[in-house]
Amino acid sequence: MKVTQKKLDDGRLLIDAVASTAEVSNALNNAHLAFAQQMGMRPEKDKTVAQAAEERMGIKDLDSVVMNQAVEALVPFAIDKVGVIPAFPPQPEPKTALKRGQTFQFGLHLTPKPDYELTSYEPVSITIQEVSIDERQVDEQINQVAERYAEFVADDPHPVRKGDSCLLAMESYENGEKLPGLTTDARTYSAGAGLMPDGFDENIIGMDVGETKTFTFEGPGIDDEGNEIVETIECTVTVKEIQKKVAPVIDDAWVAKFMPMYKDVAAMRDDIRRCLNRQLSGEYENYKRNMAAGELAKRFQGSIADEVYESMSRNLMNNMRAEVEQQNMTWDQFVEQQGGEQQFNMMMMMQTRQMLVQGYALDALFRHEGLVVSDEDVQEACAAMNPQNPQGVRRQMEESGRGFALREAAERIKANKWLLEHADITVKDPNEAPAAE
Repeated sequence: MKVTQKKLDDGRLLIDAVASTAEVSNALNNAHLAFAQQMGMRPEKDKTVAQAAEERMGIKDLDSVVMNQAVEALVPFAIDKVGVIPAFPPQPEPKTALKRGQTFQFGLHLTPKPDYELTSYEPVSITIQEVSIDERQVDEQINQVAERYAEFVADDPHPVRKGDSCLLAMESYENGEKLPGLTTDARTYSAGAGLMPDGFDENIIGMDVGETKTFTFEGPGIDDEGNEIVETIECTVTVKEIQKKVAPVIDDAWVAKFMPMYKDVAAMRDDIRRCLNRQLSGEYENYKRNMAAGELAKRFQGSIADEVYESMSRNLMNNMRAEVEQQNMTWDQFVEQQGGEQQFNMMMMMQTRQMLVQGYALDALFRHEGLVVSDEDVQEACAAMNPQNPQGVRRQMEESGRGFALREAAERIKANKWLLEHADITVKDPNEAPAAE
């Protein structure tokens, strides 16, 4: 991408960018994939997303549908090219049409992130709570192991009730064809747990041990074109026994049989304790960093532009909505849990300011102390975003043009570490009685 920049009288940068034909094509292709994911379109062999969209949805020109997303995807590359971190994402100003096989020219009015100052750069003083692993946490891990190895055994016979586990034999057919996934000689089933459609549970509940029943129920399915449909399934079920779940006693004999890598239960507990301590160590370090950054933020001075507040608030809101959707909860229900709309909006405003001020305070410290980011610091920032796949995070951010955002994250983590290393820390004993007012 070719980029030129000009500093304006108001402090903003006027950026003129020209994306190559390859960059235009890549942006459109990525926008196609995002469209398919958003619409729940499954990939088809030997078919592009555009071809599938035309066949299923009648969209003859998918490029025109995703054009805005493709343009927005090109913006970070222009920002990364000039090496300036924006105060908020700038809006692209197209100067030519976005078409495959052609270059694309667009402009940006970029507001650089301001350089704020602090009232003091002296070491911060924080009081932190001493933490340690409680044996009850080890017991909880042992109980989880026992739960994973629990078995279902026969219980006293009685008619199936909601919440019961029962051993079923069943044969299922759709349009005369046997369904292997719903045919078994013996399978443990939990009635009313939502594992099968309601129509199935309604017929199972109330059946006696040894009883056989044939019935039909409706369930979701997918036709040959990938569309969701309602299927009618005929099923013959026999309740073989009522069952109960029995967890094993984790003792030396059980460990020798199922986890021979440990000498005995004591060795297993020691290993669990070490793992919990490693986990706690990472969480404790983040806790201390947050405490130090919060104290540093009290020294922030300056005003933050409304556009910055709005951009950060919008990002927080979008992330929060995505998390709420994953929890199968409506937005209204979530807001109500937070104490209602007024309290939620107040919380969002405070959280937005806290995040902005802490970030700007760490920027100021990084600049004041003349800190420098290394490749290891960038890797640490990636690990903070995704401990399981830091390399994937780095690749994804750099390939999407957001290297500038990654560098900003690395600089702030570096400043936060320096801040904590030089902080005056008082550790409070958790067993210490609170001081009298």
